[in-house]
Amino acid sequence: MAEQKERLQDRKAVPEELTWDLSRIYATEEEMYRDAEKMEQMARRIADTYRGRLDTPQAIDACLTEYRKVCELMILTGNYCGLAVEVDYYDSHNQERNGRIGRRLSEIGSLLSFVDSEIMDQEESLIREAIAFRNGNSGYLESLLRSKAHLLHPEAERVLAALSQSLGAPYEIYNAAKLADMKFEDFEADGEIFPLGYSLFEDNYEYDPRTNVRRSAFVAFSKKIASYENVTAAAYNANLQTEKTMADLRGFGNVYDSLLFSQRVGLDMYHRQIDLIMEKLAPHMRRYARLLQKVHHLDRMTYADLKLPLDPAYDPSVTIEASKEYIEKGLAILGEDYVEMVRTAYRERWVDFARNAGKSTGGFCASPYGKNAFILLNWNDKMSDVFTLAHELGHAGHFKACNSAQSLFDTYVSTYFVEAPSTMNELLMARYLLKTSDDKRFRRWVLTSMVGHTYYHNFVTHLLEAAYQREVYRIIDGGGSVQAEVLNGIMRDTLEKFWGEDVEITEGAEHTWMRQTHYYMGLYSYTYSAGLTIATQMCKRIEEEGEGAIEDWKKVLAAGSTGTPEELAAMAGIDITTDGPLLDTIETIGGMIDEICQLTEELGEV
Repeated sequence: MAEQKERLQDRKAVPEELTWDLSRIYATEEEMYRDAEKMEQMARRIADTYRGRLDTPQAIDACLTEYRKVCELMILTGNYCGLAVEVDYYDSHNQERNGRIGRRLSEIGSLLSFVDSEIMDQEESLIREAIAFRNGNSGYLESLLRSKAHLLHPEAERVLAALSQSLGAPYEIYNAAKLADMKFEDFEADGEIFPLGYSLFEDNYEYDPRTNVRRSAFVAFSKKIASYENVTAAAYNANLQTEKTMADLRGFGNVYDSLLFSQRVGLDMYHRQIDLIMEKLAPHMRRYARLLQKVHHLDRMTYADLKLPLDPAYDPSVTIEASKEYIEKGLAILGEDYVEMVRTAYRERWVDFARNAGKSTGGFCASPYGKNAFILLNWNDKMSDVFTLAHELGHAGHFKACNSAQSLFDTYVSTYFVEAPSTMNELLMARYLLKTSDDKRFRRWVLTSMVGHTYYHNFVTHLLEAAYQREVYRIIDGGGSVQAEVLNGIMRDTLEKFWGEDVEITEGAEHTWMRQTHYYMGLYSYTYSAGLTIATQMCKRIEEEGEGAIEDWKKVLAAGSTGTPEELAAMAGIDITTDGPLLDTIETIGGMIDEICQLTEELGEV
């Protein structure tokens, strides 16, 4: 008789110690609503005081100082409500509250849209005088000057701000379908019955060493998400058409320039990241796939087998408590203050470790200005979870540094750079582990953790998503639209181009595009490899130079958005204006795979 496996529990059954503590933003819902009322009053006062009067440097600076305080409250109320939804999409109260706050934020944005428009009506020399005050508003004004050519008529800006919640609807629809409506049926493999869900598949079954279980889970998972392909494609297409319309309205030459504008990088850096990895990394990763097939004696290497650990029996189980020591020691090189932040994160419940029904998949870190970070995970007692937590703590440490050192307006870090501090922490963790033992099997396990998790996630998974996304935007930029059949075809072509004949792109792999929320965040997916390129080069500097390189890195973390990605990288001693860092990083990955193959031979497993 088939065995029934344990299912994910409801959120209400989760022990409190496994959840994050949102009371660190607001002790009660009532307190949050008081701040919501306060920010509305402040916004109305700004409108009454400054509308039609932003014609002196002093008035501009004073207005932005008050506006900044409103923005801080908007961030706190928005995070308090939004984070509660992320951990339980079945909670109707939290959904309603989040929608209510979202409407209020849209109304405030509409009310205050005159600020940007009136400032931009002034002579540049007058704005430069306001910038010279250096009162925490300079970065905001510099950004306005940069975007002047793309601002619309004040009334149009007001209407767009009022519609911001509606314009974000495709993302909400996607999440509702994925996390609330999509109910997975059990699947059977090897005479056992297994429960299925997004996090169960992505955190468990994709890595399962049992071939029948892993492949059966892939078939069942792919079949279920395929039944939602049309509504998901419709939501995605709506988001794409909005982005195209906004690019046209604001006078950008194409949708790529529009989406890269806020990242402060050009098309050359975007295309380079995708093209070089697709061309240069693919041969290395195909070799790694062949090694997996050989070691595990697979009849064929399929897309469902790519995340199979090389040595599953050596993958230690790690409790949440045990992860503390790993992370504290692994990140100790960044200094006692950094380690104390790690301890505080555990002690004060910054992290939501729980695995429950209705919770967002994957992991992320939110760092509302003036508060601690909030990290979402789905803890599965694996060493990969330790790396993921170190990654998210990298975001926490980054924004702790820049939020403490900079005005709110100087903490909006380009997504091109933002994944560098997070991926850096993963590399530092691996660096620490490699120094703890000379055992060949242990060393191979650490190297495969880096190749199969850190670099695979950022240089393969997200990069293939980016290559797929680029083709989608080419259709949109040409005036077209996309449906499920088209998206499936683009994803399959992308996967086949990268993996060639070494990996069978089995039926269902074409639906991989349905699994990623980043497509609703502009050109985000490619930035993971960009950030990890910077992190790889910085980690090498730390290895070679020690404390001096670490001090440079700390200064970069504290700089926030006061520099472009090129400038921040230059502060860290890295020149990303050339192909060099990316090519060197690809060769670093190839070198790791070389060593993994050599160690596998020495261990007598091939």
